[in-house]
Amino acid sequence: MKVLVTGATGFVGRQIVSRLHEAGFDIRIASRLPQRPAGADDCLVLPGADAPEEAFLALMRDVRHVVHCAALNNDRSAGEADLRTVNAVLTGRLARAAATRTDGRFIYLSSIRAVAGPDFSGTIDEATPPAPQCAYGRSKREGEIAMLEAFATAGRRADATALRLPPVYGEGMKGNLRGLMRLAATGLPLPTGALRGVRSLISVDAVAGAVTHLLTRPMPPRPTYVLGDASPVAMPEIIAAFRRGYGRPARLLPTPAWPFRLTATLFGKQASWQALVATQTCDPTLLASEGWTPESDTLGRLEELARRAG
Repeated sequence: MKVLVTGATGFVGRQIVSRLHEAGFDIRIASRLPQRPAGADDCLVLPGADAPEEAFLALMRDVRHVVHCAALNNDRSAGEADLRTVNAVLTGRLARAAATRTDGRFIYLSSIRAVAGPDFSGTIDEATPPAPQCAYGRSKREGEIAMLEAFATAGRRADATALRLPPVYGEGMKGNLRGLMRLAATGLPLPTGALRGVRSLISVDAVAGAVTHLLTRPMPPRPTYVLGDASPVAMPEIIAAFRRGYGRPARLLPTPAWPFRLTATLFGKQASWQALVATQTCDPTLLASEGWTPESDTLGRLEELARRAG
């Protein structure tokens, strides 16, 4: 049974390929890069969003399932048009080809940014009304809609699902979590006492496990799932875990919040401040109730990441 994985040379895609290979799947990857990761059986070039239909249909030859990881991530240098082209238009074209030529499942790795901005405080689950607040979030939401519409049009509504992910951690991670780990490595005293909001994270292994679970169980998937580790964590806890891994003391200063809040207001950065202090949790109960096991030791995994990096 062959699975097409797009974005297989990326941080999350590589782990998914490895896990699916261990589960006995044959793997075809479609990538803009000519690399072939371990576990892939054949490698094709991922067509651009404006490629002819035949290019997308050719990807689906002998394929049963599709896992779509390829994306333009939340990079400030990316414009809204580019984000939409890669995350929405390309997703829709892949989904239409898969709905036509395959008889298995289509799993789209989406983001909680398709539902809420970083300054949202509350719990996100499958019933949370989508209200993206940034170009990246809007493009991922449009990608979800394009995928679901493609399969609904083909009469296969139950074969497509979007996994809404919080920030993903693991070896090779990028973005804010990588920046926090580098900051923790300095050993400098940090005024994090004001940052008491908690956030959900998810390990890259748990993402790969969720994909494998959805491709191997007989029950059809729901249209969307919100994923996350079992328990959310606060920023001071994250930094302290990294520092334990590096063998350093936490050195977190219990500073009050008001100087930072005042500074953010004076410089017009209220939204950035709200993002730092927001409590934003993801409820993974739905997929967990269907047999998937979320990571239960987030801080231990973060500590181990730093230990390996050090």
